[in-house]
Amino acid sequence: MVEFPKKKEHFELSCFACKQKYEIDDYGKFYHCTRCGNLLEIKRVKNYFGGSKTRLGVWKYVDVIPIWDDRNIVSLSEGWTSLVECQNVAKILGLKSLHVKFEGLNPTGSFKDRGMTVGVSKAIEQGYKSTMCASTGNTSASLGAYSSRAGIRCMVLIPKGKIALGKIAQAIAYGAEIYQVEGNFDDSLRVASEICEKDNKILLLNSLNPFRIEGQKTVAFEMAEQLGRAPDYVVLPVGNGGNISAAWKGFKELFEDGFASIPSRKSLPKMIGIQAEGAAPIARAFIAGKRDSIEPVVDPHTDASAINIGSPVSWMKALAAIYDSGGSADYVSDEEIFTAQKLLASKEGLFVEPASAAPIAYLTKIARAGKSDEYEQMKGSIVVSICTGNGLKDPNALLKGVTPDQLQTISADAKSLQKILA
Repeated sequence: MVEFPKKKEHFELSCFACKQKYEIDDYGKFYHCTRCGNLLEIKRVKNYFGGSKTRLGVWKYVDVIPIWDDRNIVSLSEGWTSLVECQNVAKILGLKSLHVKFEGLNPTGSFKDRGMTVGVSKAIEQGYKSTMCASTGNTSASLGAYSSRAGIRCMVLIPKGKIALGKIAQAIAYGAEIYQVEGNFDDSLRVASEICEKDNKILLLNSLNPFRIEGQKTVAFEMAEQLGRAPDYVVLPVGNGGNISAAWKGFKELFEDGFASIPSRKSLPKMIGIQAEGAAPIARAFIAGKRDSIEPVVDPHTDASAINIGSPVSWMKALAAIYDSGGSADYVSDEEIFTAQKLLASKEGLFVEPASAAPIAYLTKIARAGKSDEYEQMKGSIVVSICTGNGLKDPNALLKGVTPDQLQTISADAKSLQKILA
């Protein structure tokens, strides 16, 4: 591996919209551009892609992550999740090649761990003793785990009555302080943001935090290494919008760094973002041809709770990733989501949480419709669906559809069962 003496000057912090530059370690004193109010992002001004020979997962790519002292790293061995080829579902959908990047295999069961390992590591590096987030569930579990690992206080704001119990249980187990907000996720994030902006001793670790994106971008590095190339299409669920922008950022960095299997910009994947019908401001903006605005959903509703967000803070980054990659966005119904969840589990042995099934629901939707340009192009391409969370996060959602006849009662003898089986 080529030696790469990582330095602060190899990275810069700037506004995603107006490009105003800031001192990178000042992040946390403010969360938005002081000039135009938009989100901030981290860019590398020195291109390099190597990969550690002694590390696995997210921190295999330590040289391209802006943590200045490796002793500050807080890790639970996250990343390097399975890329599962799904031949059975591919055949049903008429696709040549379909893979699932199963992020539910991360330590707390979701993709959030990629970003949180970097976010909490940065909190330690900058001397924070407290962290905070608003959450639909997975973020709270992840921040709770990494904060406990780091030995710092964790505070979580959740929309009252709108989060899967399995996710709340995780956060409680990790010792996080849970505060239920009488409102939705957007209300929770607004309150959390106001608190952290007033108290610079608490670091906000939602996906608007650009250091989280630096961890989440590693999913692109892994896919390229596991496939030996970039996929043609990457389909993933979209809630707040951070993950689709992170994955696209990762693929672009691979190209800029001269990754051998991505020889040209045409080799980069098209990013397709899928939302639930009742919480689809980004998808509806794309369908309407909008690039610079969305119409927030005042009262978002979907049983895919992880993406039940009506006013996503990273909408601008998400739309930019979709348009820049030549991709698209769409929405699917809850019924389509739960049907896809069962399809993936029954045909491939992959049990993913409802939001994670949204990409499969979309692929099913366009396969049934047939004849669309996008579907015709996908049929002969390498398609990767990023399934962001484990099904055990929210088993109650699936159990709602279970009927008594699916749970048969038999006598305690083999003849009784044999008779039924016959």
